Amino acid sequence: MGNDIDVHLGKRLRRRRRLLGLTQQQLAGSVGVRFQQIQKYECGANRISAARLWALSEALEVPVGYFYDGLSEAARRAAPAETGADGGEMFARKETLDLIRAYYQLSERPRRRLLDLAKSLHGGVGETDAA
Repeated sequence: MGNDIDVHLGKRLRRRRRLLGLTQQQLAGSVGVRFQQIQKYECGANRISAARLWALSEALEVPVGYFYDGLSEAARRAAPAETGADGGEMFARKETLDLIRAYYQLSERPRRRLLDLAKSLHGGVGETDAA
């Protein structure tokens, strides 16, 4: 299970870094390592020490617990996570990250309206497909 945890932490690290629009080089510079080390963390090849995880959480502006979110669920679905069936790959796509960035640049009211629109479109598509 140790390696599964390292992989999970690495995926969360990559997701947050990309969401913020940071390169591996930029993140590495902010925590005092080389970009190759960030690469190794992201693929789960190297374990992240507690001190380094703290520094990464500071640099990425998230609590340390962020990296562990969904870990118990990921452990239960270890096989689907490898195929992307858990939706993790969806968050790694550039278009998804672009959409999330654009969404959070909106003020609260337009965000709520956009979310309502997306939900209504999703509901409408499902009804059309069922007919």
